[in-house]
Amino acid sequence: MDYMTIGEVSSAFQISTRMLRYYEKIGLIESTRKEGYAYRIYRTDMVRKIQQIIILRKLQIPLKQIQQMMDGDREETIHILETRIHEMDQTVTSVQTIKKALKKLLELLREEDSDKNDMDIVREDAIVKMTEFLPLKKHQVKGEAKMSDTSVIKEIVEKDHCVRIVLLPPCTVAAYQFVGDDPEEKVGEIMDKFVRSSKLYEIKPDSRLFGFNNPEPKPGDDFHGYEDWVTIPDDMEVPKPLVKKHFDGGLYAAYTIQFPDFYEWKFLKEWVQKNQKYQEDYRDYLEEHLNWVYSSHMNWPEDGIDGKIDLLLPIRAR
Repeated sequence: MDYMTIGEVSSAFQISTRMLRYYEKIGLIESTRKEGYAYRIYRTDMVRKIQQIIILRKLQIPLKQIQQMMDGDREETIHILETRIHEMDQTVTSVQTIKKALKKLLELLREEDSDKNDMDIVREDAIVKMTEFLPLKKHQVKGEAKMSDTSVIKEIVEKDHCVRIVLLPPCTVAAYQFVGDDPEEKVGEIMDKFVRSSKLYEIKPDSRLFGFNNPEPKPGDDFHGYEDWVTIPDDMEVPKPLVKKHFDGGLYAAYTIQFPDFYEWKFLKEWVQKNQKYQEDYRDYLEEHLNWVYSSHMNWPEDGIDGKIDLLLPIRAR
């Protein structure tokens, strides 16, 4: 066969169909349509390109630089890879230095004959010398340009601590579901029109947008849907094709991702599985598009203000 469907590519490379559509949206890849077939297909040369992109993303090359590598010449690719290796060297060196300094600090604190105040030990010459050249940085919050400064450290020492436990309150929502090709985009367009035409943000400034797969995609199957919920005042009427629903709320494990890193769902599921206090509660997984309602109101619908999404996995106490 000289082509693969979007579902087959998704299954073969363990990448979401949403990620594939996003790669196409930003111009990294192209799909075609087979006559009489509703979903995207990718020809052999494009499947190879998708595999290349996935490998480069696993090597933590930002999408913007992958685009440059795809469009540029060999010298540009070499420069990008050399820069990435240099950044990785700096990051690994920083992590190793932090680990050595922490071990030394622990050793000093455990010395039985130490009569110094615990926090004074932090100022010991050995600790000061080890940390002298470490950068004092705030957490990055913008895009992938500084990905190398944060992603590796987050994976090594910080990631587990980024999961929050949140209680979503009961609320009334306007809901819309679409099943077919590009379901996330289709429901987003309908919700965007509703938010603007109803001036929802002026009526309810704390309005929030949630989404979830409905029905869930199945391995190797192109058929799936997506449903959006936007919170509204309890007495608000909604126009068709939207439907008014009640959401019971509940307890969730929350983890913030940069759009479109939906592969992070795997990490969040594993975090809940290993957690000693909480276990999964079998309700809908939710994705909250942060600041989306405000962005839509201000005519900035593209991925919210900063492209951040909360993955929300339902949990309950063990």
